[in-house]
Amino acid sequence: MPWLVIGLWVALAVLMGPLSGKLSSVTTDRAVDTLPAGAESTQVAALEESLPGGEDNTFVFVYHRAGGLTDADRATVERHYDTLAKRYPPQAAAPEDQGPQAKPSADGTAMMFTLDVSTTYGAPEAIVGPLRDAAKDRPAGLELDVTGPAAVDGDMEAVFDGIDLQVLLTTLLVVALLLILTYRSPVLWLIPLVAVGAAALTAMATVYLLVKGFGIVVNDQNSALLTILVFGVGTDYALLLIARYREALHHHENVRVAMVHALRGAAPAIVASAATVIAGLLCLLAADLNSTSGLGPIGAAGIVCALVAMLTLFPAMLVVLGRRIFWPAIPRFGTAVEKKPGLWGRLGAAISRRRWVAALGSLGVLGVFVIGLAGNTGALREQDQFLSAPESVSGFTVLRQHFPELGGQPMTVFTRPAYQERVLDVVKGTPGVAVAVPGETRGGWTDISVFPADAPDTVAEYDTIKRVRTAVHAVSGAEAIVGGPSAEHLDTEVTTSRDELLVIPLVLAVVLLVLGLLLRAIVAPLVLMATVIVSFAAAFGGSVFVFDTVLGFQGLDDSVPLLAFLFLVALGVDYNIFLASRAREETVRLGTGKGMLKALSATGGVITSAGLVLAATFAVLTSLPLVMLVEVGFLVAFGVLLDALLVRSVLVPALTLLFGRRIWWPSRLSRPAELPDGRGSLAADEEPALRR
Repeated sequence: MPWLVIGLWVALAVLMGPLSGKLSSVTTDRAVDTLPAGAESTQVAALEESLPGGEDNTFVFVYHRAGGLTDADRATVERHYDTLAKRYPPQAAAPEDQGPQAKPSADGTAMMFTLDVSTTYGAPEAIVGPLRDAAKDRPAGLELDVTGPAAVDGDMEAVFDGIDLQVLLTTLLVVALLLILTYRSPVLWLIPLVAVGAAALTAMATVYLLVKGFGIVVNDQNSALLTILVFGVGTDYALLLIARYREALHHHENVRVAMVHALRGAAPAIVASAATVIAGLLCLLAADLNSTSGLGPIGAAGIVCALVAMLTLFPAMLVVLGRRIFWPAIPRFGTAVEKKPGLWGRLGAAISRRRWVAALGSLGVLGVFVIGLAGNTGALREQDQFLSAPESVSGFTVLRQHFPELGGQPMTVFTRPAYQERVLDVVKGTPGVAVAVPGETRGGWTDISVFPADAPDTVAEYDTIKRVRTAVHAVSGAEAIVGGPSAEHLDTEVTTSRDELLVIPLVLAVVLLVLGLLLRAIVAPLVLMATVIVSFAAAFGGSVFVFDTVLGFQGLDDSVPLLAFLFLVALGVDYNIFLASRAREETVRLGTGKGMLKALSATGGVITSAGLVLAATFAVLTSLPLVMLVEVGFLVAFGVLLDALLVRSVLVPALTLLFGRRIWWPSRLSRPAELPDGRGSLAADEEPALRR
């Protein structure tokens, strides 16, 4: 039977291998794909793509010399524009009243021009490099920054080039190192890695099929998170199963029988853990932001693949390899397992003696971290997304210095041609608008480029966008809509806020339901959920403090709070599930107090190892050059460590001991008359400390 399972997985790998490599071909980071279809900026982006000539990529060339431009400098700027305009001619006819293309600054130290390049010439990433190379021929001392919305997009896309491979290799290295340190075996660490690798391969192929079959949106960020999720949770499942298997090998000579007993003990908690994460992820389907809702089925597919691999392929490999896989610490049949108190036994005894101190002390530590929420939790601007600002970002600063009236990212207003003048006048009269320039008429629409007076992605600029939308919508019959990069960011922020209000309560309700079904109680799930929520607030506050005061980040990416909440609640509750399910199992024999202490002693080491592995896996994201990924990686890693080392190890056992048997209300375990006492009555021990 084990060989059959392994053979089926080999066949599956042969089938899925080629498909997994195609996942990168269906990833997309276009606003029209990631924003909800109903967003106004999405309508503008879709309209730009559908009109003759296609959507334009807007690049801004800013030339500057500290001592003032020379005649040769000005001639160079004009020559560069002529050369590039011929190389990338517009796909639609240009308006007759374009006017001069190169604009000098008022102080005479800079010139700029805008180049609109149709998407038919390629993606921004493919265009921005040749554009910069074409402008290298210039007089010494004449500086150039190629910026604009398309340049920022191109530099952002360049960051994601090869990110999947980088994340995969770094994750493999981190997980392998931690497994080697955990097991101190020359071979055992490799078996979980092979099984998780097979799960990751299958997950990528499955997601590719989901995208092709159902049109799910997968961006580069979600693709990286898929790898992290599969390796993180898959390794956790392996650690839990190996711990149970090692115990069983001392009591059963036949390795197959030992594995059956190990699966009976570990599988329910593992399945419940996976069900919790899957249920939480699928709650994202209710989100309106396509990139967020897409992560739901993507992540769920990854968890399912990890679950199936670690409950089929991994056990089969362990059985085939036998006891020798544990060399040099081979578990011998009939050898009694040492029952020394150990670190976790001593910790449990200390918590039992000082229950209130442990509970209040843990809450106090978490409360200190929560104070960090008073730091900068404002939205992160796109220009601040890079750890090291590329040319496109620094160019925006230069542009604002020399051309303050053009320092914001342009809005695009589409209106019906017959209403162009009225809409243009309304836009020019809107507070916060610096310049409004009529553009082309094509396909029954006319576009207007509008430059806000304020810096990109600021509250003031967003207020201007809102005022422009209100003004143009009031022009009856114009059917005017407003989009552009900053409008897209505004719509993303608004949509994300709305998604948080919907998804977060839904995740809490679903996870609470799963806990209730698993523990067959009401009080225990409520207590566990409360600890996870407090832990999330502490992780969030502590992370904000680090981002704000240590790393100097300029805010939080819009997607960070929701993603961090989902991962920390769904993944953080895993450790409580592993502990509580074992505690419930032991409570049947020993009663609540002794059962919890036994569970803590038995699971302390393996759950801590699992927490360290999962935290280290998410910490891989901090090695990437984007602030958003660093924020998600650090926040989740820090939160997982809090859950594994403090909440699960101290707070949950302390609260369980304080509540006593009432923690299992209304199940039969909450009624002392039906508890077996074995060596004597447990009634006194099970009286809640709250009543003493």
